[in-house]
Amino acid sequence: MNVKINRNAAKVLKTMLSKEEAEGKMIRVIITHMHGNHAHYDIALDIQTEHDEIVKTDKEIDILLDAREEFLDGVWIKYFYVPQEGFEITNPSKDHAHHH
Repeated sequence: MNVKINRNAAKVLKTMLSKEEAEGKMIRVIITHMHGNHAHYDIALDIQTEHDEIVKTDKEIDILLDAREEFLDGVWIKYFYVPQEGFEITNPSKDHAHHH
């Protein structure tokens, strides 16, 4: 499985991981809800479970993914400061929804 993250996201995730409540935890990408061939994602701090794969990124951050969930394979984690601050998590390899 693989994950891509942009530089801004790496910076924000590293800050999250450096906080006290994150001790011993990793970044997990979760699916908040799915409809048809399209999923919505979010980020959580979590510990590894038996079904997880630890995916290395090119930004020195490891991401937990539930290996049973195909929609997590290939997610992109981006963080933007404009127009408003926040994560944008998409999966270009899975999302074939056409937005009108």
